[in-house]
Amino acid sequence: MEALTLVIGNKNYSSWSMRAWVLLRQLGIDFEERRLRFDSDEWDAGIGRWSPSGLVPVLWRGEVAVWDTLAIAETVAEWFPGRGVWPADPVARAFARAASAEMHSGFRNLRAKMPMNIRGSHPGKGMTPEVRADIARIERLWAEARRRFGAGGDFLFGRFSAADAMFAPVVMRFQTYGVPCGSVAARYCEAVRSLPAVMAWNEGALAETEFVAEDEPYAEPPRP
Repeated sequence: MEALTLVIGNKNYSSWSMRAWVLLRQLGIDFEERRLRFDSDEWDAGIGRWSPSGLVPVLWRGEVAVWDTLAIAETVAEWFPGRGVWPADPVARAFARAASAEMHSGFRNLRAKMPMNIRGSHPGKGMTPEVRADIARIERLWAEARRRFGAGGDFLFGRFSAADAMFAPVVMRFQTYGVPCGSVAARYCEAVRSLPAVMAWNEGALAETEFVAEDEPYAEPPRP
């Protein structure tokens, strides 16, 4: 198989990049990382070359480009059928796909008011009634997955799967904004933060120095 290249944005801010990167890394699938910094000449010069949609992430294999995080997960499941991208049980797999699709298209209030910012610490910021409703739905979804399918491990479907990668940025948002969680969600968040791939991503995020104002609604820009 031809080598894989994953094009991503800033690790501190790019939640969609995090999902694809964590999935590949945690499943032990080798890839070359190509990072394009948001709001930079590097981005302006490179995004048109690397991304048909003008967005990240994009996974390349030879001349084949796959953009959009959920499409990447499904394609990786086809390319690497033995790696456990999705749960083996068909009922669990259907639930995992539905939960991942809900994450992909939903929770817009959470995403807007609590943008991913791994370096940041903004307890209580962005907690509107609409965001509370999103958080409550996420907790119910996690609890149902853990109750029905989680007996085999610490993750939503026991073993790590694409569904956990899809919710990893939510876990980091909960940390940044000090979101109070019930016991099931708190244990799940700890399990996700302890994943080697998530720890490696966070290490990279903490090492970044770029400040993107659009993703920093609760922080003052650094002084020149």
